[in-house]
Amino acid sequence: MKQSDILREHAENCLELAEGAEGSPAARRYGRMARAWTALAHEQDWLDGKISPLPEAPSLAA
Repeated sequence: MKQSDILREHAENCLELAEGAEGSPAARRYGRMARAWTALAHEQDWLDGKISPLPEAPSLAA
């Protein structure tokens, strides 16, 4: 299993915990953790060469 997939699994776990959390502070905390894991997975995809580090330029065709 690729490292980015493992990181995405952590994000999914955090989202599940957020859904079951009692109280909004805990749910928000798990939500922030899920976003952090997702950002790490995205960065790992970049490090592995799966995605470009540069955003795609808009098309100049008219």
